[in-house]
Amino acid sequence: MKTIPNIDTDYYTRFLIELLNIPSPTGFTTNAIDFVEKELSKYTQLQLSRTRKGALLAKWEVAGKLPPIAITAHVDTLGAVVKEIKLNGRLKLSIIGGVQWPSVETEGVWIFTASGEKIRGSVLIDNASGHVFGAAGSETPRNDEHMEVRIDARVTSAAETRQLGINIGDCVAFDPRVEMTNGFIRSRFLDDKACVANLVAAIKSLADAGLSPARSVYFHISNYEEVGHGAAAGIPADVVELITVDMAVVGRGQESDEFHATLCIKDSSGVYHEGLNKKMRALAEKHNIAYKTDVYPFYGSDGEAFWRAGGDVALSLIGPGIDASHNYERAHMDGLNATTNWIIAYLLEN
Repeated sequence: MKTIPNIDTDYYTRFLIELLNIPSPTGFTTNAIDFVEKELSKYTQLQLSRTRKGALLAKWEVAGKLPPIAITAHVDTLGAVVKEIKLNGRLKLSIIGGVQWPSVETEGVWIFTASGEKIRGSVLIDNASGHVFGAAGSETPRNDEHMEVRIDARVTSAAETRQLGINIGDCVAFDPRVEMTNGFIRSRFLDDKACVANLVAAIKSLADAGLSPARSVYFHISNYEEVGHGAAAGIPADVVELITVDMAVVGRGQESDEFHATLCIKDSSGVYHEGLNKKMRALAEKHNIAYKTDVYPFYGSDGEAFWRAGGDVALSLIGPGIDASHNYERAHMDGLNATTNWIIAYLLEN
């Protein structure tokens, strides 16, 4: 049995925290992709390129006749764009991905203008003042119609807001609020930046140990997953197996928890590949990697986007358990480390 090299957990957490603090709602991911590319450029084993769609592709080529495999994770997150500049100068938003409005009420945001300016603000219900509206505020639906951004600038009209450089379509990024305590990491957007960190940490572990994958592999960092088509393009046609690394669902009725990695058997689009699932289970059991199996009823993945686009690969989905998905998320280092080890085992023994 090949020995899995140690994971540099301090490196993992430093990388993840820095990545979490780079705003990257879908469609506005250049800075996050740049950050990951800069990190991966440290490894001469990797050939780096960008797709026309803006995703990052890192190829680790090794000698041999076996066809290549691929692993994908996504760097894009939930967010919003400016939908309307209201008469009072505040902003109405159009959400990107599955934002749950109650989870971001009172959260700080950055508004990114087309000219490159960053303007601070916060998300509020449109009748937030308890001393003005009384109980009406708590009874108001938290939805697109009633949520707004209060800009931290002296604006009281649409014209004044436009003078700041804000316009329709500008990106709005919610604060992640990253915190680590007792082995837990709490933050928005652990989905899926925790899994991007899993990939990067696995690469570092192999490189530091002087090891190489058993066959050539592509690492695909997707940038449109939250809107459903991230890896529909960008996975090379000669790839025969694809591992999607994305968060495991934790909550009532789910088997997954924060202390294990999880193999997803079925989600909203159907079942994953039986043969590759068996291979992933066997690797986890061989290396004593703590894992569970689960079914996710309200979930889709980049791998399925590739399947729907005609990708002819065996496909599996693994990932760390993350509590409160698309809300204020939380993971534990046990589940994160298990996922990294699973990736390493797959790379070494596939």
